[in-house]
Amino acid sequence: MPRVSRRDIFSETDIQVFHLISRCVRRNHLCGTDKRSGRDYSHRKQWIRSRLELLAGIFAVEILSYAVMDNHLHLVVRTRPDLAHNWSTDQLAARWWALFPQRRCSDGHPAEATAEELQKLICSEAAVADKRRRLANVSWFMKCLVEPIAKRANREDALTGHFWEARFKALPLLDELAIAACMAYVDLNPVRANLADTPETSDFTSVQDRVLDRQSAQSAPTADVQDQQTEHGPQAGWLAPISLEPPRLRVRDRRTHRRASNRGCLPMTLDQYLSLVDWSGRQVRHGRSARMPATLLPILQRLDCGHVFWLELVRSFRRRFRSAAGRPEALQTAKQRRLSVQQIQPPPRTRRPS
Repeated sequence: MPRVSRRDIFSETDIQVFHLISRCVRRNHLCGTDKRSGRDYSHRKQWIRSRLELLAGIFAVEILSYAVMDNHLHLVVRTRPDLAHNWSTDQLAARWWALFPQRRCSDGHPAEATAEELQKLICSEAAVADKRRRLANVSWFMKCLVEPIAKRANREDALTGHFWEARFKALPLLDELAIAACMAYVDLNPVRANLADTPETSDFTSVQDRVLDRQSAQSAPTADVQDQQTEHGPQAGWLAPISLEPPRLRVRDRRTHRRASNRGCLPMTLDQYLSLVDWSGRQVRHGRSARMPATLLPILQRLDCGHVFWLELVRSFRRRFRSAAGRPEALQTAKQRRLSVQQIQPPPRTRRPS
């Protein structure tokens, strides 16, 4: 079956959430320890994270979750064309210059643009409209993410050719349940791959960044300062906040240039999300046993989801939705795709050889 055009999936006017995946060419571990060459490329994970943080402050695309693995990258992003529409032409020109500077300093950072240089970027209404569209576009976001990484890696290896596979995969997430399950799936990737024992020890993941900011905020003298350091911390301040309804609006209303907006993404607090991820990881990963904490049931009820269905959803997220991804049928309502709890049987447990 031929692939559907991205135009049938991406909207230039609507707010959308996507799960994005980009793999290294031939699935080589070019961001970890490559088995073929024996070289360690783990330092490239920091390249990707730094690039993500930079783009989060330029694009009208919010990063909800991410995980940088040895041979692939997971992202959960939300497009905000409404924000790009409200940018002034001066803001638009400054963001475009930061993305594509025509002059650089000796350290490689963009040089300060003159008024004439910025004016050339917005010389016509067509140029302004085109830049607004591109700065809220997922394809342009991924282009500006993976292309510099590929060039830098090729220079390091003195090679030419592709670093990433030709096309990233995009899966639309249509409701809060799908968003929560996909974010947990992404954050638990290192745990499921046996690269980490717990979410907080999973390097180069959004859940680790959120945990680090939360831990550092515990020493703050007041609750207001704690919330501020948690939502605008040095590690996760460029990620979209978790809670849709924060307990303190003045913390959420604080201006920031590290991300497109301070809008949350889930109907739960950060602590509840971390508890949900931790509990899901204990259930999904083989060889671990734990009972469900009593505090998690209200979260799943608010998501209109039983715990059996939740575990099946996180365990087989990509397999369950892969057949619909990229097709017009994927744009149907998520409730029509859900299975009842009775239809889902937990996978049989396999006994490990002694």
